[in-house]
Amino acid sequence: MSESLNQLYTYLQFPFVRYALIVGVLIALCSSLLGVTLVLKRFSFIGDGLSHVAFGAMAVAAVAGLTNDMPLVLLITTVSAILLLRTGTNTKIKGDAAVAMISVGALAVGYLLMNVFSKSANVSGDVCTTLFGSTSILTLNKAKVWLCVVISVIVVAVFTVFYNKVFALTFDENFARATGTKISVYNLIIAVIIAAVIVLAMNLVGSLLISALVIFPALSAMRIFKTFRSVTVCSAVVSVICALAGILISIVVSTPVGSTIVLVDIFVFFGFCIVGNLVKRCKK
Repeated sequence: MSESLNQLYTYLQFPFVRYALIVGVLIALCSSLLGVTLVLKRFSFIGDGLSHVAFGAMAVAAVAGLTNDMPLVLLITTVSAILLLRTGTNTKIKGDAAVAMISVGALAVGYLLMNVFSKSANVSGDVCTTLFGSTSILTLNKAKVWLCVVISVIVVAVFTVFYNKVFALTFDENFARATGTKISVYNLIIAVIIAAVIVLAMNLVGSLLISALVIFPALSAMRIFKTFRSVTVCSAVVSVICALAGILISIVVSTPVGSTIVLVDIFVFFGFCIVGNLVKRCKK
C-alpha cells in the first residue's frame, strides 16, 4: 500500500499527470451536467453519434497532415450537432434514425480515410487509440488544458444562467414553448456544448467510451435522488470522483485511462443501485 502511495506521489510531480487530472475533472463535471438533461430527454445517444463524427474529423485531420487537429474536429463536430438537431426534428427522419445515420457514416468514412491515405505504419493502433482513448496520458499539453478550462467555464456558466430554461425544457417542451421559451435555441445550445465536451473528452477516454461519462453518473444519481437539482448535484459529484479515481488507478496499475474511468463508473452505478433498493425497502 505504501509503495503504491509513494509511486502515486512520484507521478504527481510530473506536469502531464496533473494535466490529466485537471482535464479529467473538468470533462467529468461538464458531461454530468449535460448528462442529466440528455438522459431525461431520452437523447443520450447524441453523445455517441457526435463522438463518431469527431472520429471521422480526426481521420480527415490526420490525412491532411494537421499538427493540431483540435480546431478542425471541434468545427466539424459542432456543425454536425446543429445538423443533427435540425434533422432530428424533421418528420421524415426521426431523431434516433438521424443519430444512427450520422454515427455509422462518420465511422465508415473515418476508418476508410485512415486506411487509404494514412501515413502511419500502425493504422490499427491509431484507430484503437482514437476509439478507446490513449493508453498513455502523455498526449495532453498545456494548450489543451487551457482550452478545456475555457470551455468548461462556458458550460458551467450557461448551465447556471439558463438553469430554469433547461429545467423546463427537460421535463415539458410543450409547456416551455407555451410560455415563450425558444425551444430550438436552447436545444441548439445544448447540442453545441455537448459537441465541445465530446471533442475534449476524446483525448482522455476515446470516442466509443464518451457516452459512458454522460450516462452513468446521471443514472447512478437517479437510483437514490428524485428531484432535478439533487440528481444534477449528485451526478456532478459522482462523475468527478469517478474520473479522479479512474485516472489515479490507471497510473498505479498501468491500465488505459478511459477504460478504467468507465469501469469505476460501472461499479459506482451498481453500488447506487444496491443503496437505492435498500432505501426503498426501508421506506416500506
